[in-house]
Amino acid sequence: MQDFGFYFTIGWEHIISWSALDHLLFIAALSAIYLLSDWKQVLILVTAFTIGHSITLLLSVLDVVRFNTAWVEFLIPCTIVITAISNLFQKKFTLRAIRINYFLALIFGLVHGMGFANALRSMLARDQQLGWALFGFNVGLEAGQIVVVIILLSIGFILIRLFKVNRRDWVIFLSAAVFSISLKMALERIP
Repeated sequence: MQDFGFYFTIGWEHIISWSALDHLLFIAALSAIYLLSDWKQVLILVTAFTIGHSITLLLSVLDVVRFNTAWVEFLIPCTIVITAISNLFQKKFTLRAIRINYFLALIFGLVHGMGFANALRSMLARDQQLGWALFGFNVGLEAGQIVVVIILLSIGFILIRLFKVNRRDWVIFLSAAVFSISLKMALERIP
């Protein structure tokens, strides 16, 4: 159980820390088009991201696959750029129109999982149980994502419902901000 708590904290900090800006930006891009009333869909969305993230973490920690770190670090902000651009083309915010985000969350979660795989592999002691470690990490990751999403959806609620900001304007503002920061990150990380 001690391993679970240790890896829960690592998963939590993997999302909440400012050093995890790329993950924060990705979660912001994914959730930008949702309202607080869409919390169930957003929960499914961040869980899809965690599943993708977990698959590549597991495959890498088991040494089934290895990834070139320089390319992964470049691809991570590229996934954020693509997600933010996809938001800019959303005109209708119906569940049917925004289903692409589930696909983006799962597939791009695979890429983001590659980014932490090498670090996690080196942290695992030979005698630790891989299952508990990955489970703890993923629960911490999911908890951190949920907190970030709640904050973002609450800000959106305040702006849209209380200050009467147009929903499309909020999506464009948040997505454009995420896009610009992520594009800068991608350009700085070109291998």
